[in-house]
Amino acid sequence: MPEPSKKAVSAFTKKPKTTEATSGGSAMFEAETEKAGIKVKWQRAGAEITESKKYIIKSEGNKHSLTINNIEKDDDVTYAVIAGSSKVKFELKVKEPEKSEAVLPTEASSASAVLDADSAPAVPDSPPPPPDSIQKSVPTSEIQPELPLDLIGLFVTRPQDGEVSVGGNITFTAIVAGASLLKKPSVKWFKGKWMNLGNKVGTHLQLHDHYDRNNKVYIFEMQIIDAKMTYAGGYRCEVSTKDKFDSCNFNLIVNEAPAAGDMDIRTTFRRIAEGHEEGGELDFSALLKKRDSFLRSVNRTEAKTESQPSVDVWEILRKAPPSEYEKIAFQYGITDLRGLLKRLKRMKKEEKKSTAFLKKLDPAYQVDKGQKIKFTVDVANPDADVKWLKNGQEIQVSGSKYIFEAVGNKRILTINHCSLADDAAYQCVIGEEKSFTELFVREPPVLIIHPLEDQMVMVGERVEFECEVSEEGATVKWQKDGTELTREEAFKYRFKKDGKKHYLIINESTKEDSGHYTVKTNGGKSVAELFVQEKKLEVYQSIADLTVKARDQAVFKCEVSDENVKGIWLKNGKEVVPNERIKISHIGRIHKLTIDDVTPEDEADYSFIPEGFAYNLSAKLQFLEIKIDFVPREEPPKIHLDCMGQSPDTIVVVAGNKLRLDVPISGDPIPTVIWQKVNKDSVQSSDDSRNPPGTSSDLSNDNKLLSESEGRVHVEMHEDHCVFIIEGAEKQDEGVYRVTVKNPAGEDKADITVKVIDVPDPPEAPKILNIGEDYCSVEWQPPSFDGGQPILGYILERKKKKSYRWMRLNFDLLKELSYEAKRMIEGVIYEMRVYAVNSIGMSRASPASAPFMPIAPPGEPTHFTVEDVSDSTITLKWRPPERIGAGGLDGYTVEYCKEGSTEWVPAIYGLTERTSTLIKDLVTGDKLYFRVKAINLAGESGPAITKEPITIREIVQRPKIWLPRYLRQTLMKKVGETINIVIPFQGKPRPRVTWMKDGQALESKDVGIRNSITDTILFIRKAQRHHSGTYEVAVQIENMEDKVTITIQIADKPGPPQNVKIVDVWGFNVALEWTPPQDDGNAQILGYTIQKADKKTMEWYTVFDHYRRINCVVSDLIMGNEYYFRVFSENSWGLSETAATTKTPAYIQKTGTIYKPPSYKEYDFSEPPKFTHPLANRSVIAGYNATLSCALRGIPKPKIFWYKNKVDLSGDAKYRMFSKQGVLTLEIRKPTPFDSGCYTCKAVNDSGEAEIECRLDVRAPQ
Repeated sequence: MPEPSKKAVSAFTKKPKTTEATSGGSAMFEAETEKAGIKVKWQRAGAEITESKKYIIKSEGNKHSLTINNIEKDDDVTYAVIAGSSKVKFELKVKEPEKSEAVLPTEASSASAVLDADSAPAVPDSPPPPPDSIQKSVPTSEIQPELPLDLIGLFVTRPQDGEVSVGGNITFTAIVAGASLLKKPSVKWFKGKWMNLGNKVGTHLQLHDHYDRNNKVYIFEMQIIDAKMTYAGGYRCEVSTKDKFDSCNFNLIVNEAPAAGDMDIRTTFRRIAEGHEEGGELDFSALLKKRDSFLRSVNRTEAKTESQPSVDVWEILRKAPPSEYEKIAFQYGITDLRGLLKRLKRMKKEEKKSTAFLKKLDPAYQVDKGQKIKFTVDVANPDADVKWLKNGQEIQVSGSKYIFEAVGNKRILTINHCSLADDAAYQCVIGEEKSFTELFVREPPVLIIHPLEDQMVMVGERVEFECEVSEEGATVKWQKDGTELTREEAFKYRFKKDGKKHYLIINESTKEDSGHYTVKTNGGKSVAELFVQEKKLEVYQSIADLTVKARDQAVFKCEVSDENVKGIWLKNGKEVVPNERIKISHIGRIHKLTIDDVTPEDEADYSFIPEGFAYNLSAKLQFLEIKIDFVPREEPPKIHLDCMGQSPDTIVVVAGNKLRLDVPISGDPIPTVIWQKVNKDSVQSSDDSRNPPGTSSDLSNDNKLLSESEGRVHVEMHEDHCVFIIEGAEKQDEGVYRVTVKNPAGEDKADITVKVIDVPDPPEAPKILNIGEDYCSVEWQPPSFDGGQPILGYILERKKKKSYRWMRLNFDLLKELSYEAKRMIEGVIYEMRVYAVNSIGMSRASPASAPFMPIAPPGEPTHFTVEDVSDSTITLKWRPPERIGAGGLDGYTVEYCKEGSTEWVPAIYGLTERTSTLIKDLVTGDKLYFRVKAINLAGESGPAITKEPITIREIVQRPKIWLPRYLRQTLMKKVGETINIVIPFQGKPRPRVTWMKDGQALESKDVGIRNSITDTILFIRKAQRHHSGTYEVAVQIENMEDKVTITIQIADKPGPPQNVKIVDVWGFNVALEWTPPQDDGNAQILGYTIQKADKKTMEWYTVFDHYRRINCVVSDLIMGNEYYFRVFSENSWGLSETAATTKTPAYIQKTGTIYKPPSYKEYDFSEPPKFTHPLANRSVIAGYNATLSCALRGIPKPKIFWYKNKVDLSGDAKYRMFSKQGVLTLEIRKPTPFDSGCYTCKAVNDSGEAEIECRLDVRAPQ
């Protein structure tokens, strides 16, 4: 997960802006900093500006200004102002004084002029259009001075959007800088997403390019001739070289030409010549007219001229195959074929059924990147030859990418491991018939697996940010302080991809590169901070004075902190030139000057000067002359050392280095030399320090030391001197070494102290103290061993817990044993370590400190208020702090303090996680202040305190009942329903609540009463008729009382009417009469429903409903039939459960003869379900209700089920099903693309079942 980043805060409150100025004038830039006294630097083209007559720099408080006088053309560069780590860039644009003639701006070279078709006819073999048909182009020799420089990419001038009328010409121009290119760049022109226009060059499209040697630019042109409406849309120009790539998008708008009047479209192709006869040149101007006028002309049914009979172009297009459309369009002069085909598609005609396909491809498919997709079609002929095309090109079998299958009548194309290259249009072709579809490949979000890490470098060092994403080849965006980074002309930033890893490289960092760098993908981002410090050079080992003898070798050596620093050697102020005898070497951080066969002329002062630093390391070379005097034959031995004093001389050697000590000796005969290491106590006693050659110390003995190159510590013997050598000095080599020389004439001895110095031991792990929101204090102890040299200071590093990169926090050595580290991210776990530094170098790193997390205490709680007060309690409530931080929130503490006291007493034990509390056992009458604090790992927040002291005393409040509005009228409920009445009230202290029903105390067992401090509840689980009545609730405090009355009516369906009888029968009429029901259901009778039934079928049909009288006349009865009648009563809860029926039927007697009906066998009318009108496939727009309809018949009435993709839709509220007169309708409310699929309607009755299905496609709105 990317680490949270801290937004970089600018030091400027007002920033200078880009300004235009005239050559010879002056310009002033102003800036304001957030604080006064901040040092501000001004830069010109990356170099610091110093104050002069031309540049005037002023600073007053927090206001700063730069004035540039006598502006010249060279001053048209980029400027910058720097304050701390904030840098703001701006430009000065210098323009020449206005001339008498207007200069055509170079942007016009890429714009387009509109050509009227009447002024320049387009002929395929004609030369390029005249100047008035194309934009005026600027001479190439005048392009470069006025070009707007494109600092990003390869383009100097990009193609601009253009507009042209139908039949006009237009040219798009792209100019590419060629000064830095070794070969001509490659340019491609595209229309839309993938159509390469390089293959479309012909009569209507021309591509040109040439090279301007004067301005060193490549000019590429795309010329569109005789533009058509189909040419409108988006275009793209791509330019690429060996290692660079750039692209530009632009649009072309094609306007319709003015209407030319209603005319036969075929007359537009007549040849016009003198005398108005047919022949001569083709005149295309009549084609340039509005689409509606054109369509009117081709739809006419009456002829315009006698010589040209009317032709129905619509009918021709409807009958012609699609392959003949272009031929027909050319034959009849149709210029807007695409618009015509759209109109043709909308015409109401029967769709021709495909003879080759039983089931075609869906209009579109979607698949995730890396997944596979299957295209399936059903063919009519299993032996048919099927071809699959992608973007018009036939797909060939290639490995496992494409798999072709034939299963019965099905033809399947499987595309494995879909990539963005598979996002295209596909076709399935059988003979002349085609099935089209589009595949959309959805790219999953790219996640950052390994985030960026903070870095600290020196000026000039290389910086490399690295991150790893979840997918190879993913596109990432790099930003610095919120500004996107791109490849500049100087290629300051380099972007590199290696599989899933992405790199941002800064080859030579500068102070201005400090800041926050962000890498973004479509699935996340990561932020890291870059610190760039000024480069400082430390001298680890300086050169030392040397005294050498003739023919010996002199070596001057020094060691500096930067191994990339070069330098020069000087001899008495003059540079040393290397030769065969004098050699200069530079290996890593060590610089050496070696002089072989030293001569007296080599005696001088030698210096080493590092390049770019104000250092001068000097030493002196002294030449030692050896004088030869007459020596008697026997001479006592003598050691010739400069340290032949009372105390032993000290030789300092750095651990790991080689110690070579030349000890000149004399004596005749040649003395015997003995070396031994002695204890410090024996240094004072010369007698104890002399050991015979056979008893030398454990470091060496005579035999061992006198042998050459044996052991790490050994002695080399020569005629006039001996050499004491320690290879790779170690700490145990430190001590006093005694050299003794003997011969018959006597002996001599000398003590030499060898001191081995080294880098100090690593300090102990630092301790972290005083942790804050983005800082902490670090303390440590000095190392146990300082390496023999004083500790010069310490270096502190930190890293994130899960990272492996340590970042240095200081470049100047810390003299103290503590440090306050800042600029950390709250909530991130860090570790610290420390190095000790002496004159030899830097120690190993100390052990890492204990992991810690910068966190800060939360903010104080908000909205702290008193909710309630009684004689001994108080209720407080508050809201969480606005700022909680990474440390979270552990809880709250609540305290109180008496008025006039300063002692705060805890009100509750421990912490509470709730945002309210009840404090009990308080003293009545006390005046108390209350406060609450938020607590987390970092400590406690500031307190939220009540503004005024709170008196602990109950406040008397008059009782008041707040009767809900719906209870102010009669509450109607049905028998069996639940009654739950909540009546809120107020009053202090807690009032006494009483309920009454019809003037009596309410004591029913099935009526529940629940009282609380703020409300009372009446609850009846199952209401009965006897619960009806008037309820009274009273709230009383002492002698104060409030009452309200509630009327509840429990009702049910009424009983049936009484005494239904037939009063009279005449003709085709029957008179009925009845009395009201005995039980009205405790509600008003609203009417009656009268039904009749033929005695033969006993099927009841409603004659009257909502009838209010208690008598009626039923008419239109059938002669010869007998009828029964029944009556239902009705109130507000519905019809009665039963009806009152006439006891005897009413016979409608015939007039005349009495007909005896024959007896017939009852016919079985049952029929299985059958769909008389099928479901039709539909394509709808998302967000608008859609319906699917079909027709059905079946006896008895079938039961209907709807399914989507075999899933029952009965319980889904999004779908509504209707059935009316055999028409079945499924309504889908506001469908989305996810509602697309296969819908099935299934009908079932006792005689059988049937089902039908259709396809619904939901398209997203355009």
